[in-house]
Amino acid sequence: MQILIKSVKIVAPQSPFHGQIQDILVENGVIANIGSGIAAEGATVIEGKNLHAGPGWMDVFAQFCDPGQEYKEDLRSGASAAARGGFTTVMVVPNTQPAIHTKTQVEYILSQSRYGAVSVLPIGAISKNLEGASLAEMYEMRQTGAVAFSDGLKPVQASGILLKALQYVKAFDGTVIQIPDDQSISGHGLMNEGVQSTRLGMAGKPAIAEEIMLRRDIELARYTESRIHFTGISTRRSVELIAAAKAQGVQVTCSVTPYHLLFTDGDLSGYNSFLKVNPPLRTEDDVQALKDAIRDGVVDCFATHHQPQDWDAKEVEFEYAKPGMIGLESAFGALRIALPDVGIDRLTDMLSTAPRRIFHLPEATVEVGATADITVFEPDERYIFSEQHIASKSRNTPFLGKELKGSAKAIVRHKQFILHP
Repeated sequence: MQILIKSVKIVAPQSPFHGQIQDILVENGVIANIGSGIAAEGATVIEGKNLHAGPGWMDVFAQFCDPGQEYKEDLRSGASAAARGGFTTVMVVPNTQPAIHTKTQVEYILSQSRYGAVSVLPIGAISKNLEGASLAEMYEMRQTGAVAFSDGLKPVQASGILLKALQYVKAFDGTVIQIPDDQSISGHGLMNEGVQSTRLGMAGKPAIAEEIMLRRDIELARYTESRIHFTGISTRRSVELIAAAKAQGVQVTCSVTPYHLLFTDGDLSGYNSFLKVNPPLRTEDDVQALKDAIRDGVVDCFATHHQPQDWDAKEVEFEYAKPGMIGLESAFGALRIALPDVGIDRLTDMLSTAPRRIFHLPEATVEVGATADITVFEPDERYIFSEQHIASKSRNTPFLGKELKGSAKAIVRHKQFILHP
């Protein structure tokens, strides 16, 4: 099989072709040639205006609900959503039924997605059944193919369990992922605690619930000399704590969601349940702090926090709505709107190179002889996000009807490719 990408600007700092407009020929899953005027009779041709190509994008925190809640999402529809958004690799959280807490569940995820155009990589649970009481079979899961460890949407509350997990992953240089959230403080909240929650009469989730947990976990990482990744950070103080920890040599990295860069708690005035997320939307000042942290290099990468919910979970009173939104398909377009002054090189690094570096995965690059792992995109196209852009089984997104900028046009990975209209 041959795939020919015509007249594309290569965005891959590690490649000798970085910044050049060239043709890329992929044969049997390998980049066979890069140059001008390449001809390949019978090849599938990918072409268009202002096309860019770089290492395949990677998401580090998504929920595919399979097994257990396949009516919301399954591995196939989740992979389709990822491909539609330009992602060639997705790390999925262990919050399934049963949870990904043994090597059997890890094997299931890998076996179902091994030969697809999107690589779906399981995050193993830290605790058995995600109960936070005792460690799961972390070493066996690692040997089977788990790429990191987390209790996903249920952050570990017990200091002793997280301490043991951080010590345990040192044996194989692994990484623990945590949403910083002290649920004994935030558990009954519906949105960010502040002026807006008071005005709307809703119980608040104070920023300190995130910050106190983040401070605790940084100290545990410092003590164990182990690696921890915080995902979904959302406050100015969180940024400051992570920046200070990095400066002190603590092995800490972090990611933000696209929607935390675009929406604030003020957008909840209409009680839109699609905007009920965890961590909650914060203030304009917090959003600005996150954007500054991206420009300053404090934030390492992005995480979509793709969390499908069925119609019944969202079409209820705000108080009873389940948290989360889908995010894979809209991620790049949202980032281009939220971060207009951040260059394509920087975005590409945060979408592809940085996540692989954080989780010690093989590098993806665009050079002759490399295994194909490419995202083709148009960074400046403006469009109204609609149902036709969604491949997920669920529709819980506030971006419907919103103008976005930048879209994925195709992914090419190994011998597979998916071309979008």
